Order: sequence, then structure tokens, then C-alpha cells
Amino acid sequence: MTHAEEERWLATQRPSRVREVQAGRLAWTEVDLIDIEGRFAHPLRQGLEVFGVQVNYVRVGQPRHLVAALGGARPIAPYVIVSCHGDEGRILMEEVAEELSRFQPFNGDLGPDRVREHVRLPGSVTLVTGCDTGDPALADAFLDAGAGAYIAPRGAPFGYASVFAPLFFFYELTEQRTPVEAVERLRAHDAELAMWQLYRR
Repeated sequence: MTHAEEERWLATQRPSRVREVQAGRLAWTEVDLIDIEGRFAHPLRQGLEVFGVQVNYVRVGQPRHLVAALGGARPIAPYVIVSCHGDEGRILMEEVAEELSRFQPFNGDLGPDRVREHVRLPGSVTLVTGCDTGDPALADAFLDAGAGAYIAPRGAPFGYASVFAPLFFFYELTEQRTPVEAVERLRAHDAELAMWQLYRR
């Protein structure tokens, strides 16, 4: 089959960004998957790769790992997912031992002030899975840090909803919908997913 024949055949298929991968691209977009809590990131990675997404998996064990991943020292992907737990508008991080804390940029949870100080997300659409991370103050901090859009739950969805929400979102993007359209469809799914908010400027 020639390239032109393949293009004609792909044009007869249901429209999807996956068609770009079928036509030879290695991925149609890229995601930095930041794993702070260590439980749901692996199924997320596998699901995203099914959608034709290149996933850069980063395991965060210390605050300095988070800063190395999101502090601007390396190129940031167009999409960032922070797989984490949250509470009261903060991303929860375990405090490191005292002998290690002196080498860290901070110790403990990541709230709005620490986001502004340590995170740089030039234009990336950022999705955070932790409970209560859709708090407007935290959203404003991520937007101040350069995020093009910030998506997170304003409330405490049950655990597996925090796996389904990013997969649903990326399914919608794969089906050629915009981030705004994807979040609208996500929120319409049920009461748990209605907690997810999109913030942008």
C-alpha cells in the first residue's frame, strides 16, 4: 500500500488523533506524568499510551525531585498530570527525614506559595488528581506558574474516579475535542466527576 493509499484509507476511519499514530507518528502528544503518591500513576500511564500519548513518567520521592521535574530546568510537555493525594487546597507530600530536609527546597505539602516559588509550567495544560486540589487559590498559583489551564477536583472524589477522570479527559482529546469541551463532557458524566474544574485566564 502506498502512502497516498494509506492516507485515503485512514480518512475513511472514525476521526481520532490515534489515526496520526496509525499513520506512523510515535505519539500525537506528550505528557509529563508526575507520580507523588505511587498508586494510580502506572494504570494512568498504560491507559494514556493506548491513546497514542507519549508518557514521561517521573517518580517523586523528595521535594527536590518535584522541583527538578517541574521547576523549569527541563523542557515541560504540553500536558502535565500530577498523580497525588490532596487536602484543603494542597498537594500532600510526606515530610522527609530531618537529616535530608536541609538539602530540600522545601519540606512537606505543596500549597499555593510553594507552587509560585518552585513550579514553572510554560503553557502546559496541568491536571492534578488529588482531593481538594481544585481549590481556587491553588489553581491561581498554578496559573501564575505559567499553566495554560489547570484542571483538578474541587471536593473529594472517590479514589478510582481520580484514575478515570484523566483517562476520560485524554479520551476526549484523542477524539479531537478541546480541553474545555473535554472537561464539560467529563463533568456531565456523573456527580463524582462534576467536581472537576477547569481554570484558565
